[in-house]
Amino acid sequence: MRITSLELKDFRNYKTAHIELSDGLNVLYGENASGKTNMLESIYLCSIFKSPRTTRDKELVRMGADSATVRLEVQRKFKKHTILLNIDAQGHKKVAVNNIPVNRAGQLIGILGVVFFSPDEMKLVKESPAERRRFLDVGLCQQQKSYFIALQRYNKTLKQKNNLLKEYRRSENIDDMLDIWDAGLAKEGAYIIKKRLEYISVLNEAAGKFHTAISGDKEKLFLSYENSLEGGDDIEERLLKAIKNSREKDKELGFCTVGPHRDDIKIELNGKDSRKFASQGQQRTIALAMKLGEVVIFKNEIGETPVLLLDDVLSELDESRQELLLKLTSGFQTVITCTEYDLKTPAAMYKINDGSAKKD
Repeated sequence: MRITSLELKDFRNYKTAHIELSDGLNVLYGENASGKTNMLESIYLCSIFKSPRTTRDKELVRMGADSATVRLEVQRKFKKHTILLNIDAQGHKKVAVNNIPVNRAGQLIGILGVVFFSPDEMKLVKESPAERRRFLDVGLCQQQKSYFIALQRYNKTLKQKNNLLKEYRRSENIDDMLDIWDAGLAKEGAYIIKKRLEYISVLNEAAGKFHTAISGDKEKLFLSYENSLEGGDDIEERLLKAIKNSREKDKELGFCTVGPHRDDIKIELNGKDSRKFASQGQQRTIALAMKLGEVVIFKNEIGETPVLLLDDVLSELDESRQELLLKLTSGFQTVITCTEYDLKTPAAMYKINDGSAKKD
């Protein structure tokens, strides 16, 4: 799949902007704070329905404007889609696909597949497990609608159970009510864990190959899925047992402590836990390899490549690794931001200057 055109109106620092993107490498270059990342953010928003940078959607509307609009044209193998997204000054979002209003995020996710990498993505390696779970969930939700539905159901049930634990944990009848929620959590949670295990297995191989190339074959990356379940074949049965075993603890704490919402990705580099010992440079290489691995999985699952969005990734690599990265990303549409570009790899160039965009 590829983006053919992007149009912004009153989005972030853009009053109006319109660009048509090429099939291969597209470079957005310009000074810092000129609006390059804002353009990548608008693309991500049309894919995931959330910004990768803020939870306050009203920040996306240009100061003084009543609303912001993003219009994006997507060409897939057999069909073209137009995504039109509007955000009002209060941060309320509306979206239409091919002029048909979309009421839920699940109806938008999957129309445009993206993989996004920015300097902030290094937190994928060293910060809390929530970052790594989010990485898994975004990748899987874009590829499998059934996973998105299961995750929604799980999160809804988890919220209901936690509310029950907080309000009625001293109630004599709470165990009967918890039995109902626990059965639902085990069913949806088992599906989520199964799909994550499958995903990590494939990602480990794909990301490992990219990491070997980027690191110059100096380090071995190994990814695995961490959960608190005891051994056995039936994930649902094991999960339900673990949830029930933690019931008294959960009642004391007032929230559910077992399930996929507590799981993690273990990241090892040459046998050492990278979450504890990786340097900044190693974190960057690991995160980038994981993102590139995500592209491979997406292509294998969907039959089309997602759009790769790389924000300020070249500045931290030497020239040989810059060229290697661009070689690794050939074959699918890539949109990259930088302050200047003088590499040999051919690219469509767009000058970004204080909220304006112009093709060279």
